[in-house]
Amino acid sequence: MFIRSGVAAAMLMLAAASASAQSFPNRTIHVIVAYAPGGTGDIVARLIAVPLAEALGQNIVIENRAGATGVIGTQAVVSAPPDGHTLLMGQTGEIAINQHWIKSLSYNAEKDLMPVALASVVPLALVVPAKAPYSTMAELATALPDKQPLTFASAGTGTPGHFAGEFLKIRTKASLTHVPYKGAGPALNDLLGGHVDMYFPGFPAAAPLLKAGTVKLLAVSSSKRASGARDIPTVAEAIKDPSFDLTLWQGFFAPAGTPPEIVARLNSEINTILASSSMQAKLRDAGADVRLGSSAQFGAFAKAESEKYQQIIKESGVKPE
Repeated sequence: MFIRSGVAAAMLMLAAASASAQSFPNRTIHVIVAYAPGGTGDIVARLIAVPLAEALGQNIVIENRAGATGVIGTQAVVSAPPDGHTLLMGQTGEIAINQHWIKSLSYNAEKDLMPVALASVVPLALVVPAKAPYSTMAELATALPDKQPLTFASAGTGTPGHFAGEFLKIRTKASLTHVPYKGAGPALNDLLGGHVDMYFPGFPAAAPLLKAGTVKLLAVSSSKRASGARDIPTVAEAIKDPSFDLTLWQGFFAPAGTPPEIVARLNSEINTILASSSMQAKLRDAGADVRLGSSAQFGAFAKAESEKYQQIIKESGVKPE
């Protein structure tokens, strides 16, 4: 009798999930961005939301729930009903880094979130003040092993820019000292003032400074040259180490347990939008490169990114908070 009851319960759950998938979406969809408005993830989410709402026939609302390096917004999605009506615009920090950096993290990104679709990838830009004695990454790479210590800024400990500097330190055995700030603004201000030697902001954040001539862009952190700066080498090229490949990326996640039919539909609609030439042009203007693929491919990518940062944290000797 117990076994039959268990089977009956399972069948009811499957039927409910199937009905939910067939009626999806039946109300407004909320996309949570775990950072303040204006960042790359926020920009990408808003660009995609308009055509996605048209394709799904429902309104899409972007909600910025900033705080605790992405934990607050991510937890809101983890705790939401797994019906496809609450999504996360997940990024490198809250998905790949926090798991290994924050000791008391309230969620497990790999277990508590379902990858839906990778949207875009943005390289970090290695920039130095305009008056710096280095004009190319090759010149900086030659100077890195010297005994004279150099400093690198970040928007805070545990951020992608922090670990880009740590990774450069590991791979070049350079004497680099991390100087954390409370946000990208203060870090950039001190870089422009010559108080720190280098910084790894996201490429979109560096673009206006490049146009103004207040910084020099020496290299990008991705394994391939950025679409918006084909003449700028990668760090990997300069230090002759192909393993140097760090990016900021943005993708949609749903709560674990979301029916696969809903995930598949969202993935299909998002990829169709991303494949359009108009959307690719808009994202390029925002400094992002489009990435297409299945939910499973995105999951494998996110897992590999998580393992990468876990290794960087381990090798750097920086203690998790």
